[in-house]
Amino acid sequence: MSLFAVLDPAVGLAHDVVAALAQLVPTTLAIVLFTVCVRLALHPLARAAARGEKARARLAPKVSELNRKHKGKPEKLQAALAELYKEEKASPFAGCLPMLVQIPFFSVMYRLFTTPNDLLGHTLFGVPLGLHVGGAQDVAQWVVFGVLYAGLAAVGYVNFRRARRAQAAAPQQAGQAAQPALAFMPYLSFGTVLFAALVPLAAAVYLLTTSAWSAAERAWLHRGAPVPAMPALV
Repeated sequence: MSLFAVLDPAVGLAHDVVAALAQLVPTTLAIVLFTVCVRLALHPLARAAARGEKARARLAPKVSELNRKHKGKPEKLQAALAELYKEEKASPFAGCLPMLVQIPFFSVMYRLFTTPNDLLGHTLFGVPLGLHVGGAQDVAQWVVFGVLYAGLAAVGYVNFRRARRAQAAAPQQAGQAAQPALAFMPYLSFGTVLFAALVPLAAAVYLLTTSAWSAAERAWLHRGAPVPAMPALV
């Protein structure tokens, strides 16, 4: 039994909602609308995560100084960090919980659009939503997949550029040298394109919608300040 089977009741509910929307609009548009509604519902969690990220960025120089001051003295360092976060009324884990809470929602969406069901029998410009790119048999089908992948690559490029800027700014803010080992992190922004090649067309539509939402949402929530150099959760 799949690990995701525990989510089946929620997947069934999500299926019913998308199927109901598909009675009013094309199924592909129903997937887009449902994804947008889910992301709207999760927006408060994204705002909480952004506040936590901003708090950590604001305290980064002080944390760096404490690390330098108490180097080799882990007990004193932990005590100093605890006092710092207490004074600033912040937490080193601020923002982490909201991001973790979102994972079950994304898991439901993933299972809905990768598990065989009647929704995947519908089409997008004649291409079945349950079709994988490896099963494309003519130019028209390749074009549909190509357009979706191009959209994902464009979103990935936006995230890549923002991650590179944030990565360049972070060492300056913390008064540290850049870490060469982390130089590859911005390139993970293109990971969604590779993942989309492994899932059906319906899941690729979902990935494009949620990735574009994430990019726009993070740009809005972090406007005027650099964002962490890690790619966002789709």
